Amino acid sequence: MAATAHFSTKDRILGAAEELFAQFGFTGTSLRQVTSRADVNIAAVNYHFGSKENLVNEVFRRRMDDMSAQRLGALKIAIEQHPGELEPILAAFVQPALAMAQDRHGGGAFVRVVARAYAEKNDRLRKFLSDHYGHVLREFGKAIAVCVPGLSKEELYWRLDFLAGALTYAMADFGLIKRPAGVTEAAHRERAARELIHFAAAGFKVEPKR
Repeated sequence: MAATAHFSTKDRILGAAEELFAQFGFTGTSLRQVTSRADVNIAAVNYHFGSKENLVNEVFRRRMDDMSAQRLGALKIAIEQHPGELEPILAAFVQPALAMAQDRHGGGAFVRVVARAYAEKNDRLRKFLSDHYGHVLREFGKAIAVCVPGLSKEELYWRLDFLAGALTYAMADFGLIKRPAGVTEAAHRERAARELIHFAAAGFKVEPKR
Protein backbone atom coordinates (compact mmCIF):
# COMPACT_ATOMS: atom_id res chain seq x y z
CA MET A 1 0.00 0.00 0.00
CA ALA A 2 2.83 2.39 0.91
CA ALA A 3 4.57 1.66 -2.39
CA THR A 4 1.38 2.52 -4.31
CA ALA A 5 0.97 5.80 -2.43
CA HIS A 6 4.65 6.60 -3.01
CA PHE A 7 4.24 6.07 -6.75
CA SER A 8 0.99 7.99 -7.05
CA THR A 9 2.41 11.04 -5.26
CA LYS A 10 5.47 11.13 -7.49
CA ASP A 11 3.36 10.58 -10.59
CA ARG A 12 0.95 13.36 -9.62
CA ILE A 13 3.86 15.75 -9.19
CA LEU A 14 5.31 14.80 -12.58
CA GLY A 15 1.93 15.16 -14.28
CA ALA A 16 1.31 18.56 -12.71
CA ALA A 17 4.80 19.77 -13.57
CA GLU A 18 4.47 18.61 -17.17
CA GLU A 19 1.18 20.49 -17.61
CA LEU A 20 2.54 23.66 -16.01
CA PHE A 21 5.85 23.57 -17.89
CA ALA A 22 3.86 23.19 -21.11
CA GLN A 23 1.71 26.20 -20.24
CA PHE A 24 4.16 28.59 -18.56
CA GLY A 25 7.63 27.28 -19.37
CA PHE A 26 10.36 26.21 -16.97
CA THR A 27 11.31 29.62 -15.62
CA GLY A 28 7.68 30.72 -15.49
CA THR A 29 6.58 27.80 -13.30
CA SER A 30 7.20 27.82 -9.56
CA LEU A 31 7.39 24.80 -7.30
CA ARG A 32 4.47 26.29 -5.36
CA GLN A 33 2.35 26.10 -8.51
CA VAL A 34 3.37 22.48 -8.96
CA THR A 35 2.50 21.55 -5.38
CA SER A 36 -0.86 23.30 -5.67
CA ARG A 37 -1.73 21.53 -8.93
CA ALA A 38 -0.57 18.13 -7.61
CA ASP A 39 -2.21 18.70 -4.19
CA VAL A 40 0.99 17.90 -2.28
CA ASN A 41 3.29 19.90 -0.02
CA ILE A 42 6.74 21.21 -0.90
CA ALA A 43 8.34 18.53 1.25
CA ALA A 44 6.99 15.87 -1.13
CA VAL A 45 8.65 17.58 -4.11
CA ASN A 46 11.94 17.86 -2.23
CA TYR A 47 11.72 14.23 -1.13
CA HIS A 48 11.10 12.82 -4.60
CA PHE A 49 13.18 15.21 -6.70
CA GLY A 50 15.40 17.34 -4.51
CA SER A 51 15.29 20.41 -6.74
CA LYS A 52 13.35 22.04 -9.55
CA GLU A 53 16.14 21.17 -11.99
CA ASN A 54 15.82 17.49 -11.15
CA LEU A 55 12.05 17.74 -11.51
CA VAL A 56 12.46 19.15 -15.01
CA ASN A 57 14.85 16.32 -15.89
CA GLU A 58 12.48 13.67 -14.57
CA VAL A 59 9.57 15.07 -16.58
CA PHE A 60 11.68 14.33 -19.65
CA ARG A 61 13.00 11.02 -18.37
CA ARG A 62 9.60 9.44 -17.82
CA ARG A 63 8.70 9.99 -21.49
CA MET A 64 12.11 9.73 -23.13
CA ASP A 65 13.25 6.49 -21.49
CA ASP A 66 10.34 4.52 -22.93
CA MET A 67 10.45 6.23 -26.33
CA SER A 68 14.22 5.67 -26.61
CA ALA A 69 13.84 1.99 -25.74
CA GLN A 70 11.13 1.62 -28.38
CA ARG A 71 13.27 3.38 -30.97
CA LEU A 72 16.34 1.26 -30.31
CA GLY A 73 14.27 -1.94 -30.29
CA ALA A 74 12.69 -1.03 -33.61
CA LEU A 75 16.09 -0.05 -35.01
CA LYS A 76 17.53 -3.44 -34.12
CA ILE A 77 14.66 -5.18 -35.91
CA ALA A 78 14.98 -2.90 -38.95
CA ILE A 79 18.70 -3.63 -39.31
CA GLU A 80 18.18 -7.37 -38.91
CA GLN A 81 15.16 -7.72 -41.18
CA HIS A 82 15.88 -5.00 -43.76
CA PRO A 83 19.67 -4.66 -44.03
CA GLY A 84 20.80 -1.68 -46.06
CA GLU A 85 17.28 -0.21 -46.37
CA LEU A 86 16.84 3.37 -45.22
CA GLU A 87 13.07 3.66 -44.80
CA PRO A 88 12.70 1.01 -42.04
CA ILE A 89 15.42 2.78 -40.06
CA LEU A 90 13.63 6.11 -40.42
CA ALA A 91 10.38 4.44 -39.39
CA ALA A 92 12.05 3.19 -36.22
CA PHE A 93 12.94 6.79 -35.40
CA VAL A 94 9.69 8.46 -36.41
CA GLN A 95 6.88 6.11 -35.37
CA PRO A 96 7.57 5.83 -31.60
CA ALA A 97 7.75 9.62 -31.30
CA LEU A 98 4.45 10.20 -33.10
CA ALA A 99 2.80 7.49 -31.03
CA MET A 100 4.02 9.13 -27.82
CA ALA A 101 2.80 12.56 -28.98
CA GLN A 102 -0.72 11.24 -29.48
CA ASP A 103 -0.81 9.33 -26.21
CA ARG A 104 -3.96 10.49 -24.42
CA HIS A 105 -2.13 10.41 -21.08
CA GLY A 106 -0.24 13.67 -21.44
CA GLY A 107 1.51 13.15 -24.77
CA GLY A 108 0.29 16.47 -26.13
CA ALA A 109 1.49 18.34 -23.05
CA PHE A 110 4.92 16.76 -23.35
CA VAL A 111 5.25 17.94 -26.96
CA ARG A 112 4.66 21.49 -25.74
CA VAL A 113 7.28 20.92 -23.05
CA VAL A 114 9.74 19.91 -25.76
CA ALA A 115 8.91 23.12 -27.63
CA ARG A 116 9.60 25.07 -24.45
CA ALA A 117 12.99 23.40 -24.18
CA TYR A 118 13.88 24.65 -27.66
CA ALA A 119 12.57 28.15 -26.96
CA GLU A 120 14.13 28.71 -23.54
CA LYS A 121 17.61 27.41 -24.39
CA ASN A 122 18.09 25.71 -21.04
CA ASP A 123 21.75 24.65 -21.15
CA ARG A 124 21.52 22.30 -18.18
CA LEU A 125 18.52 20.54 -19.67
CA ARG A 126 20.26 20.26 -23.03
CA LYS A 127 23.27 18.68 -21.33
CA PHE A 128 21.00 16.25 -19.49
CA LEU A 129 19.28 15.24 -22.73
CA SER A 130 22.59 14.93 -24.57
CA ASP A 131 24.16 12.85 -21.80
CA HIS A 132 21.20 10.49 -21.47
CA TYR A 133 19.77 10.27 -24.99
CA GLY A 134 22.53 11.41 -27.35
CA HIS A 135 23.53 7.77 -27.84
CA VAL A 136 20.14 7.10 -29.47
CA LEU A 137 20.79 9.65 -32.21
CA ARG A 138 24.31 8.30 -32.67
CA GLU A 139 22.99 4.75 -33.14
CA PHE A 140 20.57 5.97 -35.79
CA GLY A 141 23.35 7.98 -37.37
CA LYS A 142 25.51 4.86 -37.70
CA ALA A 143 22.64 2.86 -39.17
CA ILE A 144 21.72 5.57 -41.68
CA ALA A 145 25.38 5.96 -42.69
CA VAL A 146 25.39 2.37 -43.95
CA CYS A 147 22.48 3.22 -46.27
CA VAL A 148 23.92 6.49 -47.58
CA PRO A 149 27.71 5.96 -47.62
CA GLY A 150 28.25 9.00 -49.85
CA LEU A 151 27.45 11.41 -47.00
CA SER A 152 30.15 12.67 -44.68
CA LYS A 153 29.46 12.44 -40.97
CA GLU A 154 28.82 16.19 -40.84
CA GLU A 155 26.36 16.06 -43.75
CA LEU A 156 24.58 13.10 -42.23
CA TYR A 157 24.23 14.83 -38.86
CA TRP A 158 22.86 17.98 -40.52
CA ARG A 159 20.16 15.90 -42.17
CA LEU A 160 19.44 13.97 -38.98
CA ASP A 161 18.99 17.30 -37.18
CA PHE A 162 16.56 18.43 -39.89
CA LEU A 163 14.63 15.18 -39.52
CA ALA A 164 14.40 15.66 -35.75
CA GLY A 165 13.09 19.20 -36.28
CA ALA A 166 10.50 18.09 -38.82
CA LEU A 167 9.44 15.28 -36.50
CA THR A 168 8.96 17.70 -33.60
CA TYR A 169 6.77 19.85 -35.84
CA ALA A 170 4.75 16.80 -36.89
CA MET A 171 4.38 15.74 -33.26
CA ALA A 172 2.88 19.15 -32.46
CA ASP A 173 0.29 18.66 -35.25
CA PHE A 174 0.54 22.37 -36.00
CA GLY A 175 0.90 22.34 -39.77
CA LEU A 176 -1.38 22.74 -42.77
CA ILE A 177 -2.60 19.14 -42.63
CA LYS A 178 -5.21 18.46 -39.98
CA ARG A 179 -6.91 15.18 -39.16
CA PRO A 180 -9.92 14.95 -41.50
CA ALA A 181 -13.34 14.22 -40.10
CA GLY A 182 -13.96 10.49 -39.92
CA VAL A 183 -10.25 9.61 -39.79
CA THR A 184 -9.02 8.09 -36.54
CA GLU A 185 -6.03 9.48 -34.68
CA ALA A 186 -4.18 6.23 -35.31
CA ALA A 187 -4.80 6.41 -39.06
CA HIS A 188 -3.81 10.09 -39.17
CA ARG A 189 -0.62 9.31 -37.25
CA GLU A 190 0.23 6.47 -39.63
CA ARG A 191 -0.24 8.79 -42.62
CA ALA A 192 1.92 11.48 -41.00
CA ALA A 193 4.65 8.92 -40.30
CA ARG A 194 4.53 7.56 -43.83
CA GLU A 195 4.75 11.01 -45.44
CA LEU A 196 7.58 12.11 -43.15
CA ILE A 197 9.55 8.91 -43.75
CA HIS A 198 9.25 9.33 -47.55
CA PHE A 199 10.27 12.99 -47.29
CA ALA A 200 13.24 12.25 -45.03
CA ALA A 201 14.42 9.32 -47.15
CA ALA A 202 14.54 11.57 -50.22
CA GLY A 203 16.51 14.15 -48.25
CA PHE A 204 19.09 11.66 -47.04
CA LYS A 205 19.53 10.25 -50.53
CA VAL A 206 20.28 13.57 -52.23
CA GLU A 207 23.88 13.62 -53.39
CA PRO A 208 25.89 16.27 -51.49
CA LYS A 209 27.36 19.20 -53.39
CA ARG A 210 31.15 19.11 -53.57
